Amino acid sequence: MIRLTLALVLLTLPALAEAGSVVAARTLRAQTVITESDLALSEEDVPGALTDPLSAVGLETRTAIYPQQPISAADLVAPAVIERNQMVPLAYRDGSLSILTEGRALDRGAVGDTIRVMNITSKATLFAQLGADGVAYVQPH
Repeated sequence: MIRLTLALVLLTLPALAEAGSVVAARTLRAQTVITESDLALSEEDVPGALTDPLSAVGLETRTAIYPQQPISAADLVAPAVIERNQMVPLAYRDGSLSILTEGRALDRGAVGDTIRVMNITSKATLFAQLGADGVAYVQPH
């Protein structure tokens, strides 16, 4: 499916290879996941701006980006997989000891981010790293 989408983008936007800078096609609010239709190309070469629209697709905006504003790599981050106040599995592993309980995310984050999570049972606040499987892993000390 991803290959098909990328192929369609390449076919519908043939001028991309000759482009200057990637700009926003419309107002993009903070935390918006970028799609092909959110992007346009400017003939200007803006220092620091992306030159390949495909490098922005699937990422999330850090702040609001306005129409025709150049987009740089610093404006984008990996999309969040956990939202603040979301219930998440909370896991602790150290050797043969393994504990799995339920927690509440106190921050939002992407895969690999370390966020604060409250253990629902003990009400303790812990730091946990988000795994690709949606589990928050508490690191042993």
